[in-house]
Amino acid sequence: MLKHLYIKNFTLIDELDISLYEGFSVITGETGAGKSIILGAIALLLGQRADSKTIKQGADKCVIEAHFDLSRYNMQAFFDENDIEYDADDCIIRRELTAAGKSRAFINDTPVALSMLKELGDQLMDVHSQHQNLLLNKQDFQLEVVDIIADDATQLAKYQQTYAAYQSAEKELAELQAAIERNRENRDFLQFQYEELQNAHLLEGEQEELEQRSDTMEHSEDIKSALYTTDNALSAEQNGVIEQLRSSLSALRSIEAVYPEVGDLIQRIDSSYIDLKDVAHEISSLLESVDFDPAELDQVNNRLDRIYELEKKYHVDAIEALIEKRDNLQQQLQAIENGDESLDEVKARLSQLEAQARKEAEALTKLRTKAAKKIEDEMQKRLVPLGMPHVRFSIQLTAIELGINGTDRVSFLFSANTSTPLQPVSQVASGGEIARVMLSLKAMISGAVKLPTIIFDEIDTGVSGKTAEMMAQIMKEMGGHGRQVISITHLPQIAALGSVHYKVEKNETANGTTSKMRQLDADERVREIAQMLSGSDVSEAAIQNAKALLGH
Repeated sequence: MLKHLYIKNFTLIDELDISLYEGFSVITGETGAGKSIILGAIALLLGQRADSKTIKQGADKCVIEAHFDLSRYNMQAFFDENDIEYDADDCIIRRELTAAGKSRAFINDTPVALSMLKELGDQLMDVHSQHQNLLLNKQDFQLEVVDIIADDATQLAKYQQTYAAYQSAEKELAELQAAIERNRENRDFLQFQYEELQNAHLLEGEQEELEQRSDTMEHSEDIKSALYTTDNALSAEQNGVIEQLRSSLSALRSIEAVYPEVGDLIQRIDSSYIDLKDVAHEISSLLESVDFDPAELDQVNNRLDRIYELEKKYHVDAIEALIEKRDNLQQQLQAIENGDESLDEVKARLSQLEAQARKEAEALTKLRTKAAKKIEDEMQKRLVPLGMPHVRFSIQLTAIELGINGTDRVSFLFSANTSTPLQPVSQVASGGEIARVMLSLKAMISGAVKLPTIIFDEIDTGVSGKTAEMMAQIMKEMGGHGRQVISITHLPQIAALGSVHYKVEKNETANGTTSKMRQLDADERVREIAQMLSGSDVSEAAIQNAKALLGH
């Protein structure tokens, strides 16, 4: 329930700070006084996109804030899911707009995205303006009404899950059929590519190995020269390092008995001597193995040329990518061979999902059919007292193909008298009749949805007298079940039934035009309703009529 509204620097409003109450309240005021401005501010709180032009001229920032009592509406799950602090007694929603065009939204002082603000706003408040009557033209709205009364959210979610799987299978089948068709058209080309790569006998790591071998053979003379120089330095009989080490060892050993200090040196030189002999042996072996074979080099380079040619042709830069391409081609060819089998599998799964979706859609239809009869009876009871004694209201369910909401098309049919056949309500109902139909629907829906706050913006358009009084009784009844109903009205019959009465006024000041809303006391209320009855010149008779309407 909306318990407090604060608006600062919004269009013509300097500052508005007002409390609101449970039950049925009314807002009145002359045309152009600023009632639509207040609704515009509330719309921003409910997630509507902002325009910096709505900021009061000369102000840097606009603030709109509302406090809600959620203690009876079990809404903690929303706050937990979105990691927002929950205060059931005082939930605060705020929008801030700057003249520079920046907009910020907050829930309980936590910055949130506009989409999240809208999601919460949809659960807190329903603002019914005159343009909402156009919803009666829309199939989606009519279906939504039936679904709300049917209380079929669980069954609808179950159906939609199956339908999503069915759509996914349909897409998979279409893509598979298209792929198989494309592949069959290209089968000969795919087969040629596969055989070309298969016959190349490609091996992982082969390219690097061949490139190394080619590089080695092309530098074989340099390699042999370096090995020969090293071998000669190590193993030459006269000046070789190994022979000189051997001589050094012999000389040191001859004095070891009389000069023990050389013992450690002998061991170290001996170790180096053994290591260098092993190195010399390996160098000698490498020297013998290095041999330039032009034929082998040609063979290696020819193989590399073939690999490079394939890489260029298939737009890759590694032999591993060619191998992957070959394997993919093999899979495509196998898919072509097994295409019919794969198609049969997907078709079978699609058929199974379609049968399941139709079964669940049928269950939805049964719930909706039962709800439609309930709505028809309820609407008949509600509309007759609203000045339509011969009204007929019927809901037509027409079978359609599987869709996101099942297999039902809903149409509200209406006739205000016995001589007129039932036709779609939006085509035959007058403005006043549509207003009464929408009010009756909202009253019925509000009992099922249990929205904390409902605002009616001039839903009384096109009605008067006793009918207006009956509409007011419906709104008062709606506000009597722990809800808050606020009606913006020009009719005294409706204004008189409100538990609390607010007035919106426009004032001319030295700083320009301003708009304000205030709560009327008992005397002010009598005068306001009298003015609504008689115009600007309030007569004594009008005052007495106003008191009568108010039950004084």
